[in-house]
Amino acid sequence: MKSKAITKGTPLETEKISKLIVMFSVPSIISMVVNALYNIVDQIFIGQGVGYLGNGATNVVMPMTVIVLAFALLVGDGAAAYLSLKLGEGNGEAAAKGIGNALSATILIGIALCIIFNIFLEPLCILFGATEGSLPYAMDYGRIISFGVLFAAISAGMSGIIRADGNPKYTMAGLLVGCIVNIILDPIFIFVFHWGVKGAALATIIGQIINAIIYIAYIRKIKSVKLDKSSFVFSKNVLAKVCSLGISSFITQIALVVIMAVSNNILVAYGAKSIYGSDIPLTTMGITMKVNQIITAVIIGLSTGAQPIIGYNYGCGQKDRVKQTYRIILSVATIFLVLAFCIFQFAPMSIIRLFGSESDLYNDFAVKCFKIYLLACPLNGLQMVTGVLFQAIGKPVQATILSLSRQIIYFIPATILLPIILGVDGGLWAGALADVLAFVTTLIILKIYWKKL
Repeated sequence: MKSKAITKGTPLETEKISKLIVMFSVPSIISMVVNALYNIVDQIFIGQGVGYLGNGATNVVMPMTVIVLAFALLVGDGAAAYLSLKLGEGNGEAAAKGIGNALSATILIGIALCIIFNIFLEPLCILFGATEGSLPYAMDYGRIISFGVLFAAISAGMSGIIRADGNPKYTMAGLLVGCIVNIILDPIFIFVFHWGVKGAALATIIGQIINAIIYIAYIRKIKSVKLDKSSFVFSKNVLAKVCSLGISSFITQIALVVIMAVSNNILVAYGAKSIYGSDIPLTTMGITMKVNQIITAVIIGLSTGAQPIIGYNYGCGQKDRVKQTYRIILSVATIFLVLAFCIFQFAPMSIIRLFGSESDLYNDFAVKCFKIYLLACPLNGLQMVTGVLFQAIGKPVQATILSLSRQIIYFIPATILLPIILGVDGGLWAGALADVLAFVTTLIILKIYWKKL
């Protein structure tokens, strides 16, 4: 069965690369940023209405939301890459099977994680660094968030599929509507109804439910392949291939979970021995990571938006267009990260105040977080863009190595070892060191495989 919508002579194969990147990546960037804003918005309103202990609670619960994202992207991003590759090969039947399997798997994943989080919520909060002061807030926030897991999984899993189907604007619209609902309801639930962190969590899952409904409605509108009942029946081989293509995204997110767990506990332990105490490092590092998540979302949105361009042209043998696409998105990503670096180094308080300016001690450590932890952020573009390149051309091993290098191989050992020498500040320097080492690793791997393209 041939694709109905994308055939030889399609704009993906013939249109100017820069125009295609704008067409696909701008909506993707907006979608990724809006998705990242869900947690940021909660934290801003909680910081203003509840205080930094409430913000600390959202940092504790965040790893659980990232676990949902990891599994959803495993099948969602994998299916998007599979769709682009199979359409480039002209195999629409296989592409349809990949999409159907991914959608079925996403629903099962959402239900399973909802049950697990509800049963093990308290031990998970403790595992992810909850202190005596933040645990009650984390339980209140996490209990409600856990009931929205299915809808969060559907939203995250389907976004890449819809984008790869050639409709990135629909992805953007669904996320935007959900986020706007969250932004409207947050101040109402927190400041008018005085529901505190429970209100913020409720606003979040209402936005996710609306987002998921909009995406589910798209299933009947998929134009690049024809789905039928057989598409949704699990095929071991198809699902394995889909997951292999999405493994890089999965590892990136799961590594982030491990990072947050290790980092939170290290900061709490060494913070308790410093003048800052345990809650200030936990909260301010969480804010720094979430702001960095927005920056990362821009780069990932830029890269994954270009994934259909790379995947399709690689599938039909247009290697020069693959390289040209890569060069453009890498250049844009690096310029953006340099601009972000300037804000982090020279005006960090302009960001910190959004989340509620506390004591001088709190502000002092928050500024340290931004200046030290994000010191090498301009180097991150190479690793993220190259990882998506390998993912898009069907080389999950190389993509996985790049994902592991920064998050697992370098950051976690540095987070454990540097505080022994530098105290609580060592947890911040671990981020900058890991960024530098991951950059060097990516350069080496890219040099080996670039000519093979």
